[in-house]
Amino acid sequence: MRISAKADYAVRAMAELAASTTTLKAEQLARAQNIPLRYLLNILVELKHAGLVQSHRGTEGGYKLALPASSVTVADVIRAVEGPLATVQDTRPEDLHYSGAAKDLRPVWVALRSSLRSVLEAVTLADLVRGKLPGPVARLAARPQAWVSRRAGGLDAATRRGQGG
Repeated sequence: MRISAKADYAVRAMAELAASTTTLKAEQLARAQNIPLRYLLNILVELKHAGLVQSHRGTEGGYKLALPASSVTVADVIRAVEGPLATVQDTRPEDLHYSGAAKDLRPVWVALRSSLRSVLEAVTLADLVRGKLPGPVARLAARPQAWVSRRAGGLDAATRRGQGG
């Protein structure tokens, strides 16, 4: 799965809002997370439209979470700015139909979506701010192989198949 800059920026901005006890201006958010301001402003509009942030005008204005940090998941934020977590050519996996040798591919895409949900729906903004991930997510991230990048082909693929060292 590829996490877009937009989704990454949105989650980072939301974490910053969750950590704050006051309303923050977009400029403060952009500076704190090194996010281009114009891009962040567009993201904040989408987050507001999704009901995840509130904005206030005036000299004391800015942005704050619309919901408690403990009730907003990383999945909620990503969906607000990107749409569904997993689609194939903009189609939900359960709506796909394959034939021939690929006929059993649909359950793979459904399982992938389920796997994404099991992580992204488990982690809240409060978890991020607290610096304590839920147990199952922390255990996945603690696995040494989770930190190893893999590329198509080459030694990494052979190693995954048990053919190399």
